[in-house]
Amino acid sequence: MAEVGRASVRDPDSLLPRGFWAAVAVWVERPQVANKRLCGVRLEARRSASLPWAEHSGPRRNAGAEPEERAPAGGGPEEGPDPGQRSLEGGPGPRQSAGPTQGPQECRGRGRQGEDQQGASVAAPLASRAPEQPGKAGAGEGDFPASDLDAFWDDFSRSLASGDREMLAFLTRSWAGSQSEASHELDVSLRTVIPKTNQHCPLSSPRREIVVQDVLHGAVTFLPLEEDDEGYLKVKRSNVYQIQLSHSGGGWFISVLIFCPERWHSDGIVYPKPTWLGEELLAKLARWCVESRQSGFKSTLSLISIMKYSKVYQALKEKYKDMVKVWPEVTNPEKFVYEDVAIATYLLILWEEERAERGETAKQSFVDLGCGNGLLVHILSSEGHPGRGIDVRRRKIWDMYGPQTHLEESAITPNDKTLFPDVDWLIGNHSDELTPWIPVMAARSSYDCRFFVLPCCFFDFVGKYQRRQSNKTQYRVYLDFITEVGSACGFHVEEDCLRIPSTKRVCLIGKSRTYPPAGEDSVDEQRTRYMNGRRGSPASPPGQRPAPPPAGATAGGADGPQGRGALDSGARPTPESPAEGPWLSGFHPREKAERVRNCAALPRDLVDRVVLQVANLLLGGEHVHTQGSQSGSVKAWNRGGSLSLAEVAGQLDRETLQRLRRECGGLQTLLRNRPQVFRVLNGRVRIRDWREERLQEEKEAEAKRKLFSETFKTRICWFFAHHPDGCALPSDCCPFAHGPGELRPAPTTK
Repeated sequence: MAEVGRASVRDPDSLLPRGFWAAVAVWVERPQVANKRLCGVRLEARRSASLPWAEHSGPRRNAGAEPEERAPAGGGPEEGPDPGQRSLEGGPGPRQSAGPTQGPQECRGRGRQGEDQQGASVAAPLASRAPEQPGKAGAGEGDFPASDLDAFWDDFSRSLASGDREMLAFLTRSWAGSQSEASHELDVSLRTVIPKTNQHCPLSSPRREIVVQDVLHGAVTFLPLEEDDEGYLKVKRSNVYQIQLSHSGGGWFISVLIFCPERWHSDGIVYPKPTWLGEELLAKLARWCVESRQSGFKSTLSLISIMKYSKVYQALKEKYKDMVKVWPEVTNPEKFVYEDVAIATYLLILWEEERAERGETAKQSFVDLGCGNGLLVHILSSEGHPGRGIDVRRRKIWDMYGPQTHLEESAITPNDKTLFPDVDWLIGNHSDELTPWIPVMAARSSYDCRFFVLPCCFFDFVGKYQRRQSNKTQYRVYLDFITEVGSACGFHVEEDCLRIPSTKRVCLIGKSRTYPPAGEDSVDEQRTRYMNGRRGSPASPPGQRPAPPPAGATAGGADGPQGRGALDSGARPTPESPAEGPWLSGFHPREKAERVRNCAALPRDLVDRVVLQVANLLLGGEHVHTQGSQSGSVKAWNRGGSLSLAEVAGQLDRETLQRLRRECGGLQTLLRNRPQVFRVLNGRVRIRDWREERLQEEKEAEAKRKLFSETFKTRICWFFAHHPDGCALPSDCCPFAHGPGELRPAPTTK
């Protein structure tokens, strides 16, 4: 046994030991957060157990319990023992689970794991069992029932009691000599660790581990499993390790210990090097222990098989990777291509599992509303799902997909003419103003129509969505609103978190209805009342999950205990106003021609005036010339000061500010569009000193230096023309022209 790492943890907010178990839960249930080479885990089974000395009284098995029976997040004892004799209980407890104890199987079928047996020794021999009895190694992909965990743990416990004293001492931290202490319960769970599928990595099969959590003594032990020569599972002793929390000398410490450090086998993926455990993982655990923030979102990929996702995603990524090379749009190709590949992967697995649940073989049809670049439509169509995409504006990349990808350029206004009765799924991938309408359109298209939305920008039925005095984030409030819309339309709405390179990655899914087909007419009346009620009616009751409003009632926004949703359209009906019918008026689809709002289309004289005014403020009021040069001054070059954007905005006239507010980013965007003059960082702006830029030239990439050489002396130096002291650089060193005589023709655009 060896300690490979030890970290002291500062706990000013008294979050320990509760925070320790919250950190352990992340490593047990979402190890991919720390180990980027993992796709995730599958929690297979769970039980309560006692140490060998207490086994004669019979363990209390708890493998079949549901997650809600376990300790809730943030639960635990409200008061602990005296600080001098602090127990390590508390916090979420090891029984908190991110997934079901016996949920749907990750994969089906049986086979050998085929793991390398080198360096392993049997800790719990199971060869005495008949082949059909529990303990026989299965598929390596997750068909390990709870009864098998019970039988395996019983055999393992007996082996500890009968002579494996070293493992017992490691597992119990050497305190188990007392039968009274040994009688307390442990939490034992089985997880399947799923590595990322990678063509450059030969290891692709999952690995099973037994996780033993001892809350009373602050220790969690990981027991990797492998097969023996006859295919029975046993503990891989060489890779057993433990994470401990201890309290001594008035401080908290976290340690990582390895049972057999001299025989540790590292594959670099599921079993990392001991130094990684003692440094990288330990540092993350120490940080997570004292982070009090609670996530308001579901675990990533909680509704589908992580194992299937890993395999399908890698296959699609390899299949469509060439799209990055030929991407004709101005957007970032890697972000958009791999994001759409990930969304397509999720939908393909979701739909595959839905077909299995329904007993169907025909692939689902779909319509992607607001399809944008159309890549998601292209991937889903190429994988055999009939469908089409509709967007108000055609993209250049549409011409590259081929005839099998059906894309339409058309504006969509929600009404009876824009329903899709023959379509299985409506998709809204960053569909903006259509997002709240998609559950409504799906509900009214047909009883069998489902929806998938990935909300991004915040829109109500008419106009922008606004919250008021909410104690939640704007994003969380908007997700609650879309969930409420789906519930009001009669859907069971599920939430999941996608694995995509975006901060807005929570999707909402409506797969089934809350009412039978015969109730469609009455539920549609409720939908109409709900949408009419969005115009200024009260919010949903605090703390309650959104539900379809009852007859005669209206529903408002899901903005939390202190707020309500609102429209920005300005018009609000009076009590005497008649209902607007099944579809609200006032919806406006986005314009076909996308208006440029990055300050590039602002009048040149306005931009020049703002630049001169801001430069004058930064230079302390020293006069900035509108033309000519003052180079050659012998005094020190005035580099000016630094001001916040708010301070700068306070000096601009009201009309100018109103013009800038209509642009994306406003004043900050305008100043960043003038990088020759200004540096904008962390909300502050200052004059750019090009003498500092010269020091960075050697560190620039070759491609950047080549581009810089092509534009050398193609524009007049702003400092030469306007700064009171002229340019800080001599003419031969400045990349800009000091006067018309130095100007070179600009390179032609390819």
